[in-house]
Amino acid sequence: MARPPLGLGTSGSVRTYRTPAGWRARTTYRDYDGVTREVQRHGPTKAKAERALAEAIRDRARYDGGAEIKADMRVVTLAEAWFRDVSAGDRSPSTLAQYRYRLDRQIIPALGELRVRELTPGTIDRHLTAVTAKHGAAAARTVRSVLSGMAGLAARNDAIDRNPVRDAGRIKNGRKKAPMALNEAQARQLLAFLSYDDTAIRRDLPDLVAFMLATGARLGEACALHWSDVDFDRQLVSITGTVVRLPGKGLIISSTKTTTSNRVLRLPGWIAELLHARRDSAATDSQPDVTPVFPAPLGGLRDRSNTQADLRDAFKAAGVASITSHVLRKTTATLLDSAGLSAREIADQLGHAKPSMTTDVYLGRQVASTRAADVLESLG
Repeated sequence: MARPPLGLGTSGSVRTYRTPAGWRARTTYRDYDGVTREVQRHGPTKAKAERALAEAIRDRARYDGGAEIKADMRVVTLAEAWFRDVSAGDRSPSTLAQYRYRLDRQIIPALGELRVRELTPGTIDRHLTAVTAKHGAAAARTVRSVLSGMAGLAARNDAIDRNPVRDAGRIKNGRKKAPMALNEAQARQLLAFLSYDDTAIRRDLPDLVAFMLATGARLGEACALHWSDVDFDRQLVSITGTVVRLPGKGLIISSTKTTTSNRVLRLPGWIAELLHARRDSAATDSQPDVTPVFPAPLGGLRDRSNTQADLRDAFKAAGVASITSHVLRKTTATLLDSAGLSAREIADQLGHAKPSMTTDVYLGRQVASTRAADVLESLG
């Protein structure tokens, strides 16, 4: 009767032999493709040869011989394989650029020389703790997302038993700060100051800030706006893209952050008049429809990073150095909330899929609604 085959991922008995250079340990192993192969390792002593063979069997058990990802390959190779996979999907260019940045700056320099099998929960937890301490919780969450994708790919190829990122500790945010927003008087004061600031005018910031406050648009969305997106007859503006910088390609207009970010907004009268005046000034342009509404000082698309730096200088000069361009967006949301608009209406204006995101992150509430006091007045 024929001897039954070894089970998948199991090995036979170990045999050792003395050789001129030391010892050799050998056994047979049935790979996950069903083929039984001979595995052998050498060592200066019998014990070391057997230990080397045991480690080879341990690592071999984690992957199929034909799999792309293997347990003993370097993490940098896994990272590149994962990035090729996600690049072939439907991720936006800005998301891919963020993933590439985190791979090149935090993951590969710190973990790239490890073997895939050495990606343990402890190793990943220590790395995320270091990233949080140096770069903040937001960066650490992106790093965690990338590492989870990489480890998931390794697990699907049987290079590791499970995704170790799931067992790593939580990323601690610290005490959550209340959303910062300007009140109406502060927003008016900022617009007035910028309209007289020669540096801000030279950098074409007053109209950009006014548009962001009047619409709640993100900085990248405002920089991507073209005249063809503005319907002056109906006083509407279409938000359809955002400016991103891609390595090797420069500035491009990518799709908006999410599908709900692609939206059409009605313009307040004063900002419609402001845009109309800008359009008249751009009428001499040979290609007005492909000209950005808020171009860079030297023409073409504005770079978000450069514009952020310009805005920081302008805000500092205006005496509000603590705010960023995103505070303008939160200011818009807070003003709409104070006027009694629903969370759904404000979320639609900002391009949020979930009103909970708007209420939790964007509304800078300091005083509770007076309507609650009016209702409770009857108790007195």
